[in-house]
Amino acid sequence: MSGIAVTMCLCRRMPFTRLLPLARDRNWTLEDVIRETGCGDQCGLCRPYVRRMLLTGETTFTELLAE
Repeated sequence: MSGIAVTMCLCRRMPFTRLLPLARDRNWTLEDVIRETGCGDQCGLCRPYVRRMLLTGETTFTELLAE
């Protein structure tokens, strides 16, 4: 699917470019991110992106990811 750019948790309006440094500085896991920021705790659509962000350091995703 072209034209897609997933760059943030929409429920919390938290850009991944802001979330990644927080997570790295504090050595957060996905569960920590959810607990500390609320990202991934509401609709959950950002969870696979946050998971991949934590693994790879990517903050912009051009494909749809699912749990």
